[in-house]
Amino acid sequence: MTNPTCSWRWRIAPLNLQLLASGQKQDAGKLACGWLLALVVHTAVIAGAINATVSARPTGTTRALDTAVVAIAPPGAQYETPPPALDVPLKAFQTVTVPALIPIAIPPVDLQERFDPKDFTGVGVEDETVTSIAPAPDQVCEPSLLDDPPILLSSPPLDYPPLLRQAGIAGRVVVLAVIDTTGRAEPASVRVIRGAHPEFDQPSKQWMLNALFRPARAGGRRVRVRINRALDYTITTSP
Repeated sequence: MTNPTCSWRWRIAPLNLQLLASGQKQDAGKLACGWLLALVVHTAVIAGAINATVSARPTGTTRALDTAVVAIAPPGAQYETPPPALDVPLKAFQTVTVPALIPIAIPPVDLQERFDPKDFTGVGVEDETVTSIAPAPDQVCEPSLLDDPPILLSSPPLDYPPLLRQAGIAGRVVVLAVIDTTGRAEPASVRVIRGAHPEFDQPSKQWMLNALFRPARAGGRRVRVRINRALDYTITTSP
């Protein structure tokens, strides 16, 4: 006769083995899921770090430079003003001989001598520029030393070149000349120092040669003087 306890145990043994095998399968599935989840998280973190590094890299930018080109036109032809010619050459540095014995004694003073202002021919002012020095007869006097400057008394009308008048060209011409003691311009000294058009030069020189001035005076006599005269060529239209 078979033991009933033994048969029951043998009957439930396959069930226990089945439950044990089922528990091992569940633990292995959970472990695999954990590894997979960790792999996904690490992959996402690494990808995010790489993306942040690439985004933080400075992008190459090209800065445009503003360039301005300035064109300077050459100045027009101008007549250069020549330096005034000096008839008397200027003296350079001179050697001054110092006396070996420097006097220190005060000269005798006559206290009884009376001062009379009438003994002096002129009235002076401190730091005043002397203007009454007369140059030599053949020397050209500087305008700053004149007592009376030259004054224009008569002159012919300007000879306006017809072609320039028709073209409507006007301008100012400055003529340099030396006025002698008779009030006339010395021909060798007449020249244009500033002009508006070359065609105006010859009529301007001719005007200066035909003009009559009151001679300049310095030191009580007539003197030669260098002057600059501006001549204006203008076109007037009749109403």
